[in-house]
Amino acid sequence: MPAPYDQICLFGDSITQDSFNQERGSGFSAKLQHAYIRRLDVVNRGFSGYTSRQALTVLPHIIPSPDVARIRILVIFFGANDASLAESLNGQHVPLPEYKGNLEKIITHPLVVAHSPRIMLVAPPPINEHLQYLTDQSKGYASLTRTAASTKSYAEVACEVGEKLGVPVVNLWKAFMEKARFQPEGWETGDPLPGSKKVPQNDKLVELMYDGLHFNPAGYDILFDEFMKVVVDRWPDQQPDNLPMVLPAWNDTAGWKAWSASHT
Repeated sequence: MPAPYDQICLFGDSITQDSFNQERGSGFSAKLQHAYIRRLDVVNRGFSGYTSRQALTVLPHIIPSPDVARIRILVIFFGANDASLAESLNGQHVPLPEYKGNLEKIITHPLVVAHSPRIMLVAPPPINEHLQYLTDQSKGYASLTRTAASTKSYAEVACEVGEKLGVPVVNLWKAFMEKARFQPEGWETGDPLPGSKKVPQNDKLVELMYDGLHFNPAGYDILFDEFMKVVVDRWPDQQPDNLPMVLPAWNDTAGWKAWSASHT
């Protein structure tokens, strides 16, 4: 028998892994579990430092058989590490064409398809180079491992994959940039982006990412809000209030009778 609760499975890197952490305040996973409590289980499968290449490698070891647990919603969130510069000493760079192919392979993997899940792709967020540089220095790197411009390219590719495969995308890059009061429509190639060291540090991006990459509660709040927008727009039947509780409320007499009859 499968587990009684269907799952929202969060498959990503350190931003996902850290999203249950409450030390800084509200985290995405915890907020999501609160919204779906007694209806769906939120399973965090975040792996710090992982790229889409590594994600594809470990996927067979983390996606359960539908006979064991059924994934109702799968959130795929990779790209922040892939977008590391090719010359970076952190060794995390994955070329754009491979990144695109890896996302497609994850989405269409037979083990994923077996669940017939609702799939949501999250595009990587922008980078604040001012803080990222300090983080890189603390790790012994003499130069930036990521740039605002390179991360933008990976976010665009994630959106392209979603459009190609008909998968909704949380464009986190755009959502964060809107918070930073940046209008992409007026931007031209070669212009500095918010977060670039070529322009003064953007205070709004500092509010969202404490080290230039990983999220403060304000960043996770945006991710949660964007997640719920996709649910409302694409899967309204999966809104928490539209889902029944797995087990009846303690004072739901009719519910208890129905449940008891189906479990005897």
